[in-house]
Amino acid sequence: MSALTFALITCSDTRTIETDEAGHALTALITERGWEVVSHEVVADDFTAIGRALTSATDKVGADVVLTCGGTGFSKKDVTPEATLAVGERFAPGIAEAIRAQSMAVTRRAMLSRGQAVLRNNSLIVNLPGSTKAATESFSFVEDQLEHGLEMLHGGGH
Repeated sequence: MSALTFALITCSDTRTIETDEAGHALTALITERGWEVVSHEVVADDFTAIGRALTSATDKVGADVVLTCGGTGFSKKDVTPEATLAVGERFAPGIAEAIRAQSMAVTRRAMLSRGQAVLRNNSLIVNLPGSTKAATESFSFVEDQLEHGLEMLHGGGH
């Protein structure tokens, strides 16, 4: 499989592309691995806007992995998990479970994350927390399994 491609979607009413620290930190980690960020945008904390961005990243951009940042907490504006589940075709619960389990070793507040992971077409969508520290830690907990997972999604063997 060739190098993975990523789309980053930050879900926030307060961030812009310039102030999206988590998105920029993830971009650095992704490129360090030799992978490519093919799309990076900031969308409002809005169910429809998030769903539209996810659908575009998977169906039009065709990113292998779509990472969202933010909108996974308990606030009424935190609707990223619901938008993700709405566009997903199949669940990938082990990814979100692994992120929460490993994050619990860092902070007990990890149990408050509602992040999800789903498959849509040939893409994997993973919700990450919005803070730079939590987003990059969460990514580090699953990044070593992404190539194999995508290889299987694209028809490769186990």
